[in-house]
Amino acid sequence: MQNFVTQFGYTIKTQNAFYVPAGDAKMSFVDTRDIGAIAAVILTKNNNGASQQLENKAYDITGPESLSYGQVADILSNEVGKKISYMDITEDDARNRMKQIGMDEWFINIMIELFRIIRAGYGSETTTAVQHITGRKPISFAQFAKDYAEALR
Repeated sequence: MQNFVTQFGYTIKTQNAFYVPAGDAKMSFVDTRDIGAIAAVILTKNNNGASQQLENKAYDITGPESLSYGQVADILSNEVGKKISYMDITEDDARNRMKQIGMDEWFINIMIELFRIIRAGYGSETTTAVQHITGRKPISFAQFAKDYAEALR
């Protein structure tokens, strides 16, 4: 979720839009605060019996819902207090924009591949990992948008 501040924040603030080659694909965006909370539980509960089931395992950490970038734009608009648009762009446009801001070719290729994976639907699954490990529900995109609204105005 924080990528909307770090990666897309500039165009959200200056153009009221963000540009992504994702089509209508949905993504289960995760808040870094949830990732940190999971890490804290696993690292700090290391010596009690309860954590034994958490150690040495891989977890698919997701947000609580699967959203399209258009839905994200609507949520951001509502929480930030201005109309924010999702602009679906081509891979070539995305590649050119990334080159213009000085990204290395290897990283551009990774990002293009990531958006292919997203468009194929592989980012839309949701899991219960956050609740299972931390005992609380994952942070919703609406809550994230409310918490970070000032950074996107």
